[in-house]
Amino acid sequence: MTTAVPTQDSTQPQTAYEREFVNMMDDVDQLIDQTENPLHRKILINYRRHGLLEVAGRYEELLAPDMTVEHPHYRIFESGEAVILDGMDTVRDFYRSLAEIDMLVMWTGKQSMAVGDFGFSGEAEFSQFVPAAMLGDNVFGNVGQASTDSLDSDRWFLVRRTLAFFWPYDETGRMIGEHVYEDSASKVVTEVDASEVITGQRAAELLNPIIDKYPLPK
Repeated sequence: MTTAVPTQDSTQPQTAYEREFVNMMDDVDQLIDQTENPLHRKILINYRRHGLLEVAGRYEELLAPDMTVEHPHYRIFESGEAVILDGMDTVRDFYRSLAEIDMLVMWTGKQSMAVGDFGFSGEAEFSQFVPAAMLGDNVFGNVGQASTDSLDSDRWFLVRRTLAFFWPYDETGRMIGEHVYEDSASKVVTEVDASEVITGQRAAELLNPIIDKYPLPK
């Protein structure tokens, strides 16, 4: 008699980091469920989808006309330095650069925010796996300096830091841009084993089943 061995569900988290990862939007889900104003609810759903699509590597979908304005503007500040992304082509190239070196995987925790007609603002702890080749004061500013070859054999680190943010939206609930500011004093860097790193492929496996929990309202 042969006993069937249960197969492991690849969409379920297997490590502590993966459990943090798939639960990153729990606070936002609660806020969506409590929000009755149609525009505010659409903004929150847009933000939730944006974050999950981005990390799953599906950045083209978050840049679609029903989610993002035609000319987005990003302002990202780390350690006193700025990364300014102005216009759709620049924003798309930035996402593409991150995807090419498998650096789109990040997640939020301890997230709190306020939503209004303007969009939303808040503060959250962000976590991101970063290879040694990019472990400087300005992670996003180092994107263009890294290559796939240089990252393959690098040691990996988990970077956690608190970010304050303001994301403006238009009157139809489309994202205008991201304004992100790092609390550099909050940064904690811990070396992790390469086996613990969540790759882009693994991120997509974990997130694809939950992205459509809240369809974007028309």
